[in-house]
Amino acid sequence: MKIYKALISLIILAAFLVKCGKSGDSPAPTPDPIPVTNDMDLWLTKADQTVKLEKQTAVLGFGTTYNMYPNIEIDDNQIFQTIDGFGYTFTGGSAEVINLLSSAKKQELLQELFGTGNNAISISYLRISIGASDLDSAPFSYDDMPAGQTDVNLTNFSLAPNMTSLIPLLKEILVINPAIKIIATPWSAPVWMKDNNNFMGGNLLPQYYGVYAQYFVKYIQKMKAEGITINAITPQNEPLHPGNNPSMLMSALQQAEFIKNNLGPAFQSANITTKIVIYDHNCDKPEYPIAVLNDAGAKTFIDGSAFHLYAGDISALSVVHNSFPDKNIYFTEQYTGATGSFDGDLKWHLKNVIIGSVRNWSKVALEWNLANNAAFEPHTPGGCSTCKGAITINSSDNFTRNVGYYIIAHASKFVPTGSVRISSNLSGNLNNVAFKTPAGKKVLIVENDGTATELFNIKYNGRWVTTSLESGSVGTYSWQ
Repeated sequence: MKIYKALISLIILAAFLVKCGKSGDSPAPTPDPIPVTNDMDLWLTKADQTVKLEKQTAVLGFGTTYNMYPNIEIDDNQIFQTIDGFGYTFTGGSAEVINLLSSAKKQELLQELFGTGNNAISISYLRISIGASDLDSAPFSYDDMPAGQTDVNLTNFSLAPNMTSLIPLLKEILVINPAIKIIATPWSAPVWMKDNNNFMGGNLLPQYYGVYAQYFVKYIQKMKAEGITINAITPQNEPLHPGNNPSMLMSALQQAEFIKNNLGPAFQSANITTKIVIYDHNCDKPEYPIAVLNDAGAKTFIDGSAFHLYAGDISALSVVHNSFPDKNIYFTEQYTGATGSFDGDLKWHLKNVIIGSVRNWSKVALEWNLANNAAFEPHTPGGCSTCKGAITINSSDNFTRNVGYYIIAHASKFVPTGSVRISSNLSGNLNNVAFKTPAGKKVLIVENDGTATELFNIKYNGRWVTTSLESGSVGTYSWQ
């Protein structure tokens, strides 16, 4: 009986509501939508190049509405290494072609690369060569002598080969960013110090170890006199690769002996605080830096180890870090090639160079050449003829931004020197790394390594933003 009476009551109520609706009475007002604020910015690059480092307008607001998407959880209470910076090798060839731009166009480019404006990518770290690299027009050192002659007192040492392009342009960069950090490395010692008397290959003769240490001292002092501080050096670029022009072999034992007995004491005597960073070669030989660091006499002078990734796996950085957690890790070179694709290079380099190296303790992530011309010049005879600069200089008033530009920009624009890496979990195809900046901003770089669009949450302090990335795309997310 109770059920029957309840049904009758519901029928009567429904009839009444229908009557009210037909009588012309106004319907009940709908509530205003809850306003959604944008809590997070997204800068996006798509694999198909339809979007390249563009700030997105979609609202990304933190909430707590449950969904089934995977989470990237950020924890800024877990802090790892401090970041020194992101950038490129500023080769002599880079300086040469950038100086071909008109004065106005050159300033426009330099402000974009090194400035802090809305359109700038704020490069914070550069690598330069001590003497020539293979991306100079010709090989040289700062103390070249006629065949058969030596200069053990370094009387003829001179920065003259770099005084036309590289050093003047570095001074212009320092006006824009006085705090930029610089690591310098030689491709070869002067040929008269080598056992083959040639810019390619050969070994440093033991009788010149002390002279070569003074060569580094003079270089740092003379660059300082030009207003350029060298923050770090490596004793030799790619010490296991003698086939480049220039190049020089240097075994782990030789490097340890040179640092322990000559370079370290020479820096100490001259009150030079420039850091000594060892190895500077591929990830397939972590035993090289480990062997150098196992020499207690050398280790005391060493700040850390530097790596490239033309062979091996990026996890080698963690192998060395775990063996010597008191020493720093640097990632100093990876090139994009003339035949590479934008989408392939964007994915691989973000995954390995930017995200991979930093997740494996690197405090620096550098791509190879900053700039060259459309023919991938200049380079030495036998030097790299397929290395694509981040910038191609096309004429005195035109330049092109290549994939290397966007690889670095996704980090350098948002993660300044002094930022720290913070915890973020890896989730499926979503390679990522997170940072906290000196201003307290959180930054998350994500690369979708999968073959389909991925929806996911960025979770922080118990709340999350839901977002998505297409296959091969890269997003840099930032929030306060």
